[in-house]
Amino acid sequence: MIAILIGSAMALVFAFVGTPLFIRLLVKKSYGQFIRDDGPTAHHTKRGTPTMGGAVIVGSVLLAYFLTHLLMMAIGAPASGPTASGLLLLFLAAGMGLVGFADDYIKISKQRSLGLSAPAKIVGQTGVGVAFGIMALMFPNEQGRTPASTAISFIRDTPIDLAFAGSVVGAILFVIWSLLIITGASNGVNLADGLDGLAAGASILVFGAYMLIGIWQSNQSCGSAGAGSVCYEVRDPLDLALIAAAMCGALVGFLWWNTSPAKIFMGDTGSLAIGGAIAGFAILSRTELLLVILAGLFVLITLSVIIQVGYFKLSGGKRVFKMAPLQHHFELKGWQEVTVVVRFWILAGLFVAAGLGIFYAEWVVG
Repeated sequence: MIAILIGSAMALVFAFVGTPLFIRLLVKKSYGQFIRDDGPTAHHTKRGTPTMGGAVIVGSVLLAYFLTHLLMMAIGAPASGPTASGLLLLFLAAGMGLVGFADDYIKISKQRSLGLSAPAKIVGQTGVGVAFGIMALMFPNEQGRTPASTAISFIRDTPIDLAFAGSVVGAILFVIWSLLIITGASNGVNLADGLDGLAAGASILVFGAYMLIGIWQSNQSCGSAGAGSVCYEVRDPLDLALIAAAMCGALVGFLWWNTSPAKIFMGDTGSLAIGGAIAGFAILSRTELLLVILAGLFVLITLSVIIQVGYFKLSGGKRVFKMAPLQHHFELKGWQEVTVVVRFWILAGLFVAAGLGIFYAEWVVG
């Protein structure tokens, strides 16, 4: 618990102090956001706002994680070194962040709304996701637990095991399954990153939920003293909680500068990294299907785009929403940007509360 508090505090300070320094660097190099012409007209005033702020978020989390472990090892705390699950999660977040960084850099250097080509972006995301999926089934601990399992999970692993056809086929199916979760989560956060503070604030709530889940799973880990029959087969839950807390701290520090009117945007660097991290938490904490509820706001926003595009094609040009993603629909209906953001934060909080309630209720009933 001490490590979790230290990690979150470190990440918050690093992001809070590092963000304005990064803003100065970006302004000096004239690296500003390019605004789409087909977006809400009110957003044109944001042209030139520094972007790629996600680099500060990722950097703060990495620094906080490794410094916290160094500090814990220095004071002789038991089991204080980095874990396989923690390193895998950081790899996924940083790898997706690098793909987003390349996309952002092309946008600002070429002064256009499109960065990486769609095939290049897919290749980058797929490469990181496949590498994560393969390694997640490796590195068993003393109890034989690997960071992930081939079973599809909700609150814990379900009887639906992708390895039903053999170990090799099961591993391939798991990699495909994990890639779908990673792609869906990263693109969901990316779509939500359209208003000042929206994605950052909603993500804080989701990571806060995974911090609580990690702490609870650690206390009720199978084989630990006091764990009942309804225990959790998660390899490194407390280290996952540390990273979740660090993500919360870094995002709070970043949100200070990102709230309306934003002094900096997280860009694809941040949204893809955050989405990848959220997917990683779902896979490594064995709560894959619960993610649909915990990240319900991102699911709604993604569905609004799917519905809009699908109906547009089927109806020959008609629209369900004034504009997609969903947050822009309410902007065009006359809601102020801050109003949309705060109300969407409330929705995100309700989804997180529902998800945590289901998680705890399953343990109580069990």
